[in-house]
Amino acid sequence: MTAGNFNFKAIGVVHSRSKYRYEEPRQGVFSGSDGEIELYSPYAGDAITDLAGFERIWVIFCFHLNCGKPWKAKVRPPFPAGGPSRSVFATRSPHRANPIGMSCVELAGIEGNRLLLRHIDMLDGTPVLDVKPYIPEVDAFPHSAAGWRDQVPAAEELIWNLEYTPQFLHQAEFIRNLSGLDMVNFAGVQLANEPLDSSRKRVKPADNGTWILGCRTWRIRFTADSEKRRVVVDRIESNYTADELRPGAEDKYFDKEFHRRFLREAEQ
Repeated sequence: MTAGNFNFKAIGVVHSRSKYRYEEPRQGVFSGSDGEIELYSPYAGDAITDLAGFERIWVIFCFHLNCGKPWKAKVRPPFPAGGPSRSVFATRSPHRANPIGMSCVELAGIEGNRLLLRHIDMLDGTPVLDVKPYIPEVDAFPHSAAGWRDQVPAAEELIWNLEYTPQFLHQAEFIRNLSGLDMVNFAGVQLANEPLDSSRKRVKPADNGTWILGCRTWRIRFTADSEKRRVVVDRIESNYTADELRPGAEDKYFDKEFHRRFLREAEQ
């Protein structure tokens, strides 16, 4: 360690179904994802014995996918959509001067060197730098002034109601069993807040009043009622054309066989 430079060693790693940035919300409280932290030796054993009984923990981690990327002094927060840019240190943006994040998550249990977690916003493979217990009387200040955040609606007030058709749920389960991609969680993350904000999402209007949300090489079709703040997630479609799915066609993302099986077995 030298003045102004520090070296940190990961004490563990996150295991989660979510592997891509767009699969998780910006805060764990809005996430329905579970996961775990695998602690490396010697950071388990006596180091976590007394952690049992705490309902929540703070996890200090590294935004490993953002390492080496430039940061900006001003960023545009997700709340509210179309709002002005804000000072990065007055936001929870993951693009920071140092790629360090923190999250308060539920501790569901401890099994050996594994901390079982609920409502996490960390991706699979996230390096963990530290774990601290959440202590309500010193960590919670619900009446504190929150600067510019006090001038905008609470995040909870901006959440849209989501409904899923049986067809979508059937198709999503098929894709999850086939490839591991959780389309229900993806739709919930992307559409629960400002679902028509095309500046942040791969969303565009389609036909007959429907909208399309892109997810890798898949398309999710949905309808949105702005007055009722209600989204109905209707179905999943392949984004490949029939010509692109012909035998022998280039398979850049190594997923065309998934799409062929989907079209044969689950599209209807």
